[in-house]
Amino acid sequence: MNKKRVHTPEGVRDVYGTEYGQRSKLKAKLNKVFASYGYEGIRTPGFEFFDVFNKSVGTTPSKDLYKFFDREGNTLVLRPDITPQIARASATLFKDDEFPARLCYVGNTFINHSSYQGRLKESTQMGAEMIGLDAADADAEMLALVIDCLKNAGLEEFQISVGNVDFFQSLIEESEIDDETEERLRELINNRNFFGADELLEEADAKPVSRKAFSALSEMVGGVEILEEAKKVAPSKKAMKAIRRLEKIYAILSVYKMEQYITFDLSMSGIYGYYTGIIFRGYTFGTGDAIVKGGRYDHLVEKFGKAEPAIGFAIVVDELMSALSRQRIQISSGEKSTLILYDKERLKDAIQLAMEFRGKDKNTQILQKASDKSLEFYVDYGKRSLAGSMLYLRSKGDVQMVNLMTGEEKIVE
Repeated sequence: MNKKRVHTPEGVRDVYGTEYGQRSKLKAKLNKVFASYGYEGIRTPGFEFFDVFNKSVGTTPSKDLYKFFDREGNTLVLRPDITPQIARASATLFKDDEFPARLCYVGNTFINHSSYQGRLKESTQMGAEMIGLDAADADAEMLALVIDCLKNAGLEEFQISVGNVDFFQSLIEESEIDDETEERLRELINNRNFFGADELLEEADAKPVSRKAFSALSEMVGGVEILEEAKKVAPSKKAMKAIRRLEKIYAILSVYKMEQYITFDLSMSGIYGYYTGIIFRGYTFGTGDAIVKGGRYDHLVEKFGKAEPAIGFAIVVDELMSALSRQRIQISSGEKSTLILYDKERLKDAIQLAMEFRGKDKNTQILQKASDKSLEFYVDYGKRSLAGSMLYLRSKGDVQMVNLMTGEEKIVE
C-alpha cells in the first residue's frame, strides 16, 4: 500500500508543543491587560452572512473572502475581520445601553491572500473595541491599551504610528478628483510613491493647493512637531480639526506617560473603508508587517441598525510571536510538568503518585519504561515535552530523580 503524505493547505499551519504553550501564555497576558482596563470578553461566530462583510461595509474585498453556501442557499463567509462582527453584535446586544461598551476578543480570521504574497491565510487576532464614545480621551485610552499590551507581551522597542483619516480625506475632497483617480492615488500613497502621486494629480488637473498638500505628505512623518507643519498645508477646516484632535490625543497620552511610543504619519488612509478618524498601526523589529492595526469607525455600527461611534484595534498574534522570537525575547510556555517514568512492576505506585501530584495542581504525565530504551532516551523526551523533572520508579523499589533543567540526579530509597 502506498503511503501518501497528508499536509495542510497553503497558507495554514499546525501549532503545537512549545509554540502552543507560548501562544497560550501570551494570550493570557493580553487578556489580563484588557481586563485591567475594564474590557469584557465576547466571542463571535467563525462565519457570517456575506452582508456583514460586503463592499458597502468597507472591509476585505470579495475576491479575498472564503465563501460558501448553506442548505437554504444563503451565501456565508469565513470571517476575514472581527471588527464588523463586533459592530453587528453591539447594534443588537447593546442597543439600549446608554454607557460605552468595552469589548475584547480573540479569534482566527481567514483571508484568501494571493499565493505569491507568502502570507498566512489563517491568522489569530486579539483585540478590543469601545462602542458608544467619540472623544479624544477614548482615542487616547485605546492607544494606551495598545502600548500596555505590547509592553506586557515583552516588547521594549516599538512605535505606534498614528494618523487621521479625516485629514487625508480632506485633501481628497479639496482636490476634486474622480473616484477612479482617488483609488489610484490612495494606492500610490499607501506604497509611499509620492512622485507617482504628484504626477497623477497633475494629470488629473487637481487644485494647486491640494497638490502642494499631497506633496508635503512625504515629510509628515515624525514626532508631535510635524502637526505644526501640517497646519501650514491644511486646506480646510476639516483638516485643521483632524490635526487638533491628534494634538489632544497626544496631550492625554502625556498624562499616561506613554507619548514616547507615538509617532505621527498623516499619509495614512487605512486598509479598510470603514475608518473615519484616528487610525494607527504598531511596528517593531523582526516582522515585515504591522503587529497592531486599528482606528475609529464612527459609521460602521450604523450599518447594522444603531448610530454609534466606535474605536478599536487588533493585535496580529502571529506577527507578534514572530517579532518576540526574532528579538530573542523569552516567552514562558507555562508551568513545567513532571514526568513519572516507571518499570512495569511499579504501575500502581506511578498512578497513585500521579494522582497525588494532580490533586495539588501539578501537571503530571506517566510513562512505562521500555526495557530496550535507555534512561537518556526518556530524559531527552522529557525535555522536548517541556517537563521540568522526571521521577523514575525503578523495579527494585527506589526512585531516581532527574532535574531536567539542570541535569542533577539523585536516588531516593
